[in-house]
Amino acid sequence: MSLRIGMALACAWSLTGAIGQTRLAVSEKDFLADMPVVLSVSRLPQRLDETPGAVTILDRNTIRLSGARDVADLLRLVPGFRISNSFESNAPQGSYHISLGTFSNHIQVLVDGRSVYSPYLQGSTGPGLQTVALEDIERIEVLRGSNSAAYGARAFLGVVNIVTLDPLETLGVQAQVSSGENGIQDALVRLGLGDERASFRVGVDRRTDWGLVGASGPNRVTRFNTRADLHPTASDQIELRAGQTVLESGVGYSTLPGDDVRVRRAETSFFQLDWYRNLGLDSDLALKLSRTQELSRDNFPYLPIPGVVVDYGGRATSDNLSLQHTFRQGPDLRMVWGGELRREAVSSRPIYNTDAEFVNDFARLFGNAEWRLNRNWLLNAGGMLEHSNIDGHSFSPRLMLNWHFAEGQTLRYGVSQAFRPPSAFEKFSNVRYYLGDVLLDSTKVARGGVKPEKILAREIGYLGYFPELRLNLDVRIFDEEVRGFINKINYNLPGSGVLDSNAIDYVNSENFNIRGIEYQLKWQPWRGGQLVLGQSFSSSDQFISGNYPKLPFASTSLMVTQKLPGGMDLSVMYQQVDPTHFAGVDLPAPAMSRTDLRLAMPLRLGAKRGEVSLVVQNLGPSYQDYLPETYFRRQAFLTLKLEN
Repeated sequence: MSLRIGMALACAWSLTGAIGQTRLAVSEKDFLADMPVVLSVSRLPQRLDETPGAVTILDRNTIRLSGARDVADLLRLVPGFRISNSFESNAPQGSYHISLGTFSNHIQVLVDGRSVYSPYLQGSTGPGLQTVALEDIERIEVLRGSNSAAYGARAFLGVVNIVTLDPLETLGVQAQVSSGENGIQDALVRLGLGDERASFRVGVDRRTDWGLVGASGPNRVTRFNTRADLHPTASDQIELRAGQTVLESGVGYSTLPGDDVRVRRAETSFFQLDWYRNLGLDSDLALKLSRTQELSRDNFPYLPIPGVVVDYGGRATSDNLSLQHTFRQGPDLRMVWGGELRREAVSSRPIYNTDAEFVNDFARLFGNAEWRLNRNWLLNAGGMLEHSNIDGHSFSPRLMLNWHFAEGQTLRYGVSQAFRPPSAFEKFSNVRYYLGDVLLDSTKVARGGVKPEKILAREIGYLGYFPELRLNLDVRIFDEEVRGFINKINYNLPGSGVLDSNAIDYVNSENFNIRGIEYQLKWQPWRGGQLVLGQSFSSSDQFISGNYPKLPFASTSLMVTQKLPGGMDLSVMYQQVDPTHFAGVDLPAPAMSRTDLRLAMPLRLGAKRGEVSLVVQNLGPSYQDYLPETYFRRQAFLTLKLEN
């Protein structure tokens, strides 16, 4: 561990030490005026040192300086996350601790509190990470750990909450274009108007490139998003959001008849209504209503047998209604409680061999109490009782004790339990191929016996703020017991077709533990400079088939930023990942390292202000991303941004 830290710090010093060697007399107020407030961990607004879990915050400035083109790429900065930039599975995605597989279905992703978890196929958060343009994001809060206690099913290992900018912060017109290697052609236009009573924002953007080396690109992400904030009375606030995202990606391989080259198209549209009412001092009510629709088009002819079409297309909807009440009961106790109804419906004749919808109705009752035992001890106790019409009842409790043992120093210990119910595909898939009326083959035919996965997580955390050193440190030590992990198995299915009698089912076939330590250090060691270092070290006895050895896994991320004369910004991002494998497909993932550079200069054109920046991603050699056939190459692009 010490060798990795030393190498990372030496790299940071060599990159920026020569630029700013004069140290500033920085006070605590200059370093961090206020402890960051986190909104999404317990559903209570809480100081970072009082949350029941470890949280990484990616603020607006970090997002800008990173040079990333989407949220998935930003998650490289979060300790414990593994990232893929490939569209070959469904979209660029991230996974926390669980090995990254075809679908990133063990984390929850929220955009302004709305779940963008896709119930389609095996479930995924990849398309949801593409919902919002980076320019519209205020911050991203990432809980590193389980959080079914607050958000129920799917918050199994990690929650990513994307918070968009208030329309009042985006008044005027902004235009942005990027162009560069690998076919990068990105563009954004955004308009904001209004005042404190009513404000509006509408934006359209597009992200285009040729994809990874070896993939069948190009890839295109087209987004439309609008938001309106209304204040009809002094006590009421209404927020309206609507949008659509279209993902078009070249996938497949000409050498694989069952996965031939084609363009896959996924459309997602949504509407969201949030109503907030202030009921008085330290008391408010929040009502949230949303509907999300998904449409997938993914089909191609199976060339070895004329007349047979491979099809993965279908539809899905997610409807959500929640009501929560936040209040204070005396000076030492704050509480939030509420209920939620969620309906997920999936339909696809090619995947389920029927036109009927598969509906999963969730009813949830949740609550969390923040009890200040005394000046230095804080207890968070809460949980969620959840009922699914398919999987029955579950209860996800959490208990976390925070001890402020010295000024700016906090220790945290807690236990939580979480569940991930099987997706509709894992429960009901029935993929069959016909030639006329003749059944040729049945590939994935679920027998319906699969149950929810379960995790029991224990953690010890430390959060330290050192204003005199302009440094803070966040450490998490974890032991995560996964039970009933869902895997695929082959079984004999008589009458499954003329080709063979084998089929695939999903079963709870594995129990394993994930143990380790991770930390994130943020430091301002010189004038105008900042260093953010994150590392994760873990071991897992998760099953790996074939000859792939079980190895301890470690990853390092480093971001160094430096203010230059003339208002220019220099930033360098580095990531190193140990060898691992991709769960589900059991393919090896070799060790990789990647270094990105960004140099930006401010512009002033009359009344317009802006920025021009150069980003070079992956200064080193190409590295394997997701599949052995696909590689992330070096790519450079220029971005011009203007606004008034």
